[in-house]
Amino acid sequence: MRHRLHLPLLIAAVVQLSGCGAYRNYDLELQQTTDPFKAGNINSALAVIEANNPAVEKDLLYYFEKGAVLSAGGEFAQSQTTWRSAEQMIIERQDTIQTTGDKLLAAMGDHWGSIINDKLRRYDGYDYEKVMLTTQMALNLLAVNDFDGARTAIKKTHEREAVIAELRDKEYLKSEEEAEKEGIKTQYKDLQGYPVASLDAPEVVGLKNSYQSAFSHYLSGFVYEALGEKGLAAPGYRKAAELRPNTPLLEQALVNLDKPSKSDDSDILIVVQSGLAPARDSIRVPLPLPISNNVVITPLSFPIIKPDTSTAPFAQIGVDGQEVDLTALNSTTAMSRRALRDDMPGIILRTTVRAITKGVAQKKINETNPLAGLAVGISSAVLEGADTRTWRTLPDTTQVVRLRLKKGEHQVTLPSAVGGSQVKVTVDQRYQVITL
Repeated sequence: MRHRLHLPLLIAAVVQLSGCGAYRNYDLELQQTTDPFKAGNINSALAVIEANNPAVEKDLLYYFEKGAVLSAGGEFAQSQTTWRSAEQMIIERQDTIQTTGDKLLAAMGDHWGSIINDKLRRYDGYDYEKVMLTTQMALNLLAVNDFDGARTAIKKTHEREAVIAELRDKEYLKSEEEAEKEGIKTQYKDLQGYPVASLDAPEVVGLKNSYQSAFSHYLSGFVYEALGEKGLAAPGYRKAAELRPNTPLLEQALVNLDKPSKSDDSDILIVVQSGLAPARDSIRVPLPLPISNNVVITPLSFPIIKPDTSTAPFAQIGVDGQEVDLTALNSTTAMSRRALRDDMPGIILRTTVRAITKGVAQKKINETNPLAGLAVGISSAVLEGADTRTWRTLPDTTQVVRLRLKKGEHQVTLPSAVGGSQVKVTVDQRYQVITL
């Protein structure tokens, strides 16, 4: 009788765990958000975000997504307030990590995440999301010509990059040491059926890392130049050119920096952001694992990147009836893939250790209580799946064009591939950033 009672109790516990906040269906929630968002229905997108986040204590993704929707709707002040909440969470967690020196101990829930599933780990945001947050905040400020405020946001971006670089070096070294200790030699290239080519694509491997953006550094150069700080503008342009070599726009920015202006026209940077950040999906891959002196083929889940294809690519816009070429300076899809590529050793390590631990535990339980062993097997099936949380309303592609325009009204036309929208813009500053 006792065995009969154990099974429903264990299954009930599994069901309760699988229904907790850490196991929300973010894919479905973000689909519900991005559908009205892409259609331009900002209020509906905001309503969906609020409905899906009823708890008083919000998570980082809530602030990421809401801030992006508000910004797209032109509510820059509200967007900044929302994103400042995200910024504060990142700073607090960053300080904790630096203090403890151990990411696994720093993040709440990581212990259970390491034992049960990565979905139970606290979502701290990917490195490129943290850097792009302050970049997007700078664009909000530049939309209202607040160059001094944008300068502050840009300074935070550079400081964050330095912190991330230091933390990642420590984390990757720790992951290598743990893998060697556990005897795990599997690499993502060994995963049969895994889309290895997507992580080894030239645009992914060509990135210096997952978090430094040529656009962020070019924007910093433009802001410093507008403020008359050419000594700081040059490193920004130089870093952008280093991150995206053989790009005439970036090379020309350095050449023109010391040239005196020969006209009273305004120096305009038009920033065109299109598409949405890619989704993360889960794929199961069979992996041979040593469990209780036997090799057991076990299907394990790993994350993959699914690019957003809802926006047709384009490389030109119209300005006052003339076609001008855009220069691509950022791809969130490429950064996301690079982040996953760099994180895969740690993901494989945690996933493999969890699976072996569960397998050994289930075998021992089966020997004494088959029904309890069955419940453990059911729990493993319910809880199996890669972590698919990610900031989806972050723009995917960022392209720019730099022009000299006379003060007054101008008309910008988007190509027919993306609706052929016409936007009237007013140029009234010596330097100005116009974001579409």
